[in-house]
Amino acid sequence: MTSITQRHAPIEVVQSLQSSGLSPLMSRLLAARGVSGVAQTSIHLSALLPPQQLTNNQAMAKLLADAIQTNKKLLVIGDYDADGATATAVAVKGLRLFGANVDFLVPNRFEYGYGLTPEIVKLAATQAPDIIVTVDNGIASVDGVAVANAMGMQVLITDHHLPGSQTPEAGCIVNPNQHGCTFSSKNLAGVGVMFYCLLGLRAELREQGAYQTKAEPNLTELLDLVALGTVADLVKLDENNRILVEQGLRRIRAGACSHGVSALLKIAGREPAKAMAQDLGFYVGPRLNAAGRLDDMTLGIQCLLADSEKEAVIIVQQLHDLNKQRRSIEADMQESANISLDDIKIADQYSISIYEPDWHQGVIGILASRIKERHHRPVIAFADGGAGLLKGSGRSIAGLHLRDALDLLSKHQPDLILKFGGHAMAAGLTIKAEDFNLFKLSFEAVVKSLLTAADLEAVLEVDGSLSATDMTYEMAQTLENQVWGQGFPPPLFYDEFEVLNQRILAEKHLKLSLKALSGSSSIVIDAIYFNQTEFLNEQIQAAYQLQTNSYNGSQKVQLNIRHVSV
Repeated sequence: MTSITQRHAPIEVVQSLQSSGLSPLMSRLLAARGVSGVAQTSIHLSALLPPQQLTNNQAMAKLLADAIQTNKKLLVIGDYDADGATATAVAVKGLRLFGANVDFLVPNRFEYGYGLTPEIVKLAATQAPDIIVTVDNGIASVDGVAVANAMGMQVLITDHHLPGSQTPEAGCIVNPNQHGCTFSSKNLAGVGVMFYCLLGLRAELREQGAYQTKAEPNLTELLDLVALGTVADLVKLDENNRILVEQGLRRIRAGACSHGVSALLKIAGREPAKAMAQDLGFYVGPRLNAAGRLDDMTLGIQCLLADSEKEAVIIVQQLHDLNKQRRSIEADMQESANISLDDIKIADQYSISIYEPDWHQGVIGILASRIKERHHRPVIAFADGGAGLLKGSGRSIAGLHLRDALDLLSKHQPDLILKFGGHAMAAGLTIKAEDFNLFKLSFEAVVKSLLTAADLEAVLEVDGSLSATDMTYEMAQTLENQVWGQGFPPPLFYDEFEVLNQRILAEKHLKLSLKALSGSSSIVIDAIYFNQTEFLNEQIQAAYQLQTNSYNGSQKVQLNIRHVSV
């Protein structure tokens, strides 16, 4: 059962935003998302938090500047998801702009697992780097850093994940979430942290007088990659991240983005000139992630670093094919998961732990997410990790910090979880195959101690009614051009409608003609209800998004129905 709740928009804030020139509707939407003043709506790079405020960033800049000036060999080691791929590409592209001798290495998730492990350090050593620079990983790599130090390689860590109880003995660590960091935005993605390191590096070289006789590197050239990684990693879009994403989207729309991002958008049927944040999250990110899930993220990074459109198009076709393969694997896993879950009384459980021996290790995270969306419970899906181990990927709901829950479980039973890491909403872990049932029971007990029955009720937050005067193509365009995403959700309105006409479209969607019944005036408007094949009642209460619809050269406004109250 899903309950509907309306977001609260403080009236004094709404009035203040209106008096600053924003429309009544946009003022209401922004106020309901924590925007308290018009300054928070700035999308200019000058409004970014200064790079020197990020703890250790100036020390990192000095180390990188020295490495460049002495021609030390740098090796960037990234993560195998979209954030890790974009962060690696930003590090390589950016450092090369400064003249660095730099290459990259990304661990194959099936051979080396996540992070700067001792094994990946030994592989890195075959390239004989002087310095390893981690992106989107490293904060938990105590053993890997120790091995690197012993082998004479300095490690510089850039990461955004939560630290464990022990900090690696690295040469420098830049991470807004490390202990003692006072940076006011804790929501930078891994790619955002690396971009901030490059901003710091440029400031350091500028201070040293490096640009008195030559032009400075233009770091805005990297913002399309920063936007992609930030959106794809589902970090909270606070005002700092919204600036990074907006500026990246502007470069994409202007045709000033990397060949790889442009090719990824085009193969997904999206126009770069009209790119929105949702396009990066729903169309580009999954295709890039497919490389890390099924093959090797080296392919994805090569796409982002492609020097020509021709090279990018060839690689993007491979990524597109991998994504189709991933979707097929996911569909099979979803089917077997549904069969397994049919035998369980999910209503009596606070969590779901699920495992099938033939599941693909690279796709269990998506599977966990799908099951979580359907049943509104924390979910951990496991796959065979070889050598008697299971690799798990978890997704959580509001109210349960998943990494903290796993940490609590590991304190209760120190030998149960071999390793784990992650965020509030997503985490990864490794256990012994023989311990699956014990983990299932133990995780359930921990989750049950942290959640209430009310937390298991799905809640849909809406923005109230949308007046007929705002149901226009122009307003839909305005809303689509605003950056929305994690922690800053796109507007969802809730109104009553009369269903005038309905038909099945492409055998799986419902095409509707609706008459708005809210307010003093009523209008008739088209609507689409995706993945819905059952006809609706003559009168409905529906949560919906206002969106543009371009078809056969005509441009109309339509409603995208997201939920119908029973």
